[in-house]
Amino acid sequence: MDSPFLVLTLMPVIAAMAKTIILTGATGLIGSSIFEKLTQRGDRVIVFARDPDTAREKLPNAASYVRWDAEKSDEQSNSNWRSSIGQADAIIHLAGVPVAERWNDEYKKRIYDSRILSTRNLVSAIEASAKKPDAFISASGIGYYGIQPQQHDVPELTESSPAATDFLANVCVDWEAEALRAETLGVRTAVIRTGVVLSTRGGALEKMLTPFKLFAGGPIGGGGQWVSWIHLDDEVAIFLYALDNAGVRGALNATAPKAVTMSDLARSLGRALSRPSLFPVPKAALQLLFGEAADVVAEGQRVAPKRLTELGFRFSYQDVDAALKDLLARSA
Repeated sequence: MDSPFLVLTLMPVIAAMAKTIILTGATGLIGSSIFEKLTQRGDRVIVFARDPDTAREKLPNAASYVRWDAEKSDEQSNSNWRSSIGQADAIIHLAGVPVAERWNDEYKKRIYDSRILSTRNLVSAIEASAKKPDAFISASGIGYYGIQPQQHDVPELTESSPAATDFLANVCVDWEAEALRAETLGVRTAVIRTGVVLSTRGGALEKMLTPFKLFAGGPIGGGGQWVSWIHLDDEVAIFLYALDNAGVRGALNATAPKAVTMSDLARSLGRALSRPSLFPVPKAALQLLFGEAADVVAEGQRVAPKRLTELGFRFSYQDVDAALKDLLARSA
């Protein structure tokens, strides 16, 4: 057992290791989980939110809650959020409206502006700040690579694979370009290209659960499309890994090492729930719900986390069956 003297001796060291982190998008699925981990380990979290009161209700125990209209510069906003930049050791930037919604021209503009303008405004604030954070960790997405044919032998996509040219790929390219401007300011920058995050508290898995529980579950779309998935715990761990390791910069694919096809994912979910996987959701039905965004939901890509593997990051969940078993056990 540690002696009281040893514990008291270590307390200043532990306190010195704590960081002050600005977190955007904190009330979302990934953001709230990152917030929880940061506060658990003793970091001081400054939450940037459009509605600080709502953020305070959802996420108690932050160091402060700062009003931040992501798409407005300081000159356009009624908040002095820029003054918080100089207090931060790092910024984790997750803000952006959901992609899996029905698209029209107006909503596509919101997808773009909520990511590009918010990132541009943050980096401009870093540039103007006398004291700059050590690290800027920004979200991105595997939409960067576009979609692949529904074929079993399509090549794996890694961080060095080229960007596609569709709408979502262009969003990711411009988003990352804005984030990587921070690197030119002497701020270590990483962009996390996130795949399909598995959680029973939101995202694709949550939407799939109800039909399966009603014995009406099955694959979405043709079933042959690749799903580059990741357990929520590993997603959070990757952001913290990028935050904590000074050698991590540039693009990282946040996907499990073994992508699966949609049919395989549906069968795995059926096994985990002891339910059949016999009723596919046709793409035509998705087009009624999502319009142009149906391709995002019904198509996919086979992405591999090559750089994370080379860096030595250890995934807790490499097998989709184990990931689903864990997530469903927690929600039971």
